[in-house]
This record gives sequence, structure tokens and C-alpha cells, in this order.
Amino acid sequence: MLKKLVLFDIDGTLLTVSKINRKVLVDALTEVYGTPGSAETHNFCGKMDSVIIYEVLQSAGLGEGEIGEKFERVKACYIELFRQHARASDVCLMEGIGKLLHELSGRREVMVGLLTGNFEASGRHKLLLPEINHYFPFGAFADDAPSRNELPAVAVEKARQLTGKTFTEHDIIIIGDTEHDISCARVLNAKSIAVATGNFSTEELKKHHPHVLYENLGRTDVVVNEILYSSII
Repeated sequence: MLKKLVLFDIDGTLLTVSKINRKVLVDALTEVYGTPGSAETHNFCGKMDSVIIYEVLQSAGLGEGEIGEKFERVKACYIELFRQHARASDVCLMEGIGKLLHELSGRREVMVGLLTGNFEASGRHKLLLPEINHYFPFGAFADDAPSRNELPAVAVEKARQLTGKTFTEHDIIIIGDTEHDISCARVLNAKSIAVATGNFSTEELKKHHPHVLYENLGRTDVVVNEILYSSII
């Protein structure tokens, strides 16, 4: 019987991607808008792909309407370029992820999904390259809502559609490497598991008060126990 819904972020949590991700975004923006804006130096951490596109172009003086007119075109261009150029060697799984996903997949009481700022097509390609995409039957992506804090409700509804179960509050665990993942958990009063495998240190993450904080997800038995049995205090 299903008891827990576990939602993973992608970048910085499950894996890292080489500079190819930023490069193809720069190329797509340049092709469609004639400028990459601030994409070469902009901080992407924890932000939705859609938000990043608007932010980097607004920094170059483009208005919201002007960006919106070509948004679908630049999104499609970025996804296509990423699929063409990203290779398995560009992706590195974080410590313990393969073992953790394998362990969770064998637990009938656990439903695993994604909660990520990636567009679905490019996010899925990131997971396909290291062969972990099959662990995630559904997810909430940048395509699904205009802001990240709207994604938790999307994920819960998609899980309900797949399983018939409506997961609530302490049945839900959101795992991520930034303050934005912790905020998403707070939206649902869900458990947040923060992991310092991205660009945020444990000290920085601690300031945002996750329920649990790990250096990495390498201790599979500890993480699984936290997901299945530990309650929010």
C-alpha cells in the first residue's frame, strides 16, 4: 500500500551537467533574440528554466511582451540543441543516487517523482543519459506552472491521477539542494530533505530550516529510513 510520495529535484540533487547546458541556452537565446542577455554568467541555481529565460533577457533590456512573443520558439530551440549536443559524459550522478533510486523502486509503499525547474523534455534527457529516467513515472516541470511554488500541487495531482491516492502533508517528502526546494516543501507542509551537493553549503541551507540536512545522499539506509519512518517534529 502506498504511503509516501518522494519528489526529487534534478540539477544539483540527482546529477550535475557540464557547461553544455549553459552553452546551448546561450546559443538558443542568441539565435532567437539576437542576444544571450546575461545567460553566460547568470545564477541558475534552483530557478525554473522559464524564469531564467525571462531574467537573462530582461537584463539585456528586453520587455516581458517581447520575450513572450518568441518564448515557445526559444524553448524549442534550447531543448533541441540540448538533445543534439549533450552526451552521457556531460552528466555525473551524485553520490549514492543510483543505489538510493534502486532501493526506493523496490519499495511498494513509495511513489517516486520529480519536482524540478527543468522543462520536461530537456530534464528527461538529463535523466536518460545516465539511465535513471525510468525511476520517475511522472513529475512537475517548468512547463506546468509559472512559478516553482505552484509545482508541488501539480506533482500531488499527477500522483493522484496515476495512483488514485491523494498524498497529504507528512506523506510527502521533497528532496533538493537549494532554498527553493525547501520552500516548495513548506507550501504543502511536507518534509524537506536538503542535500548540500549543489552550490549551497550545509551552512547556507541550514539558514532555510529544512527538516533534514545531509552532505550527500550516500548513506542509503539512513535516507530510506528518514523517508519511510521519521516524522516531522
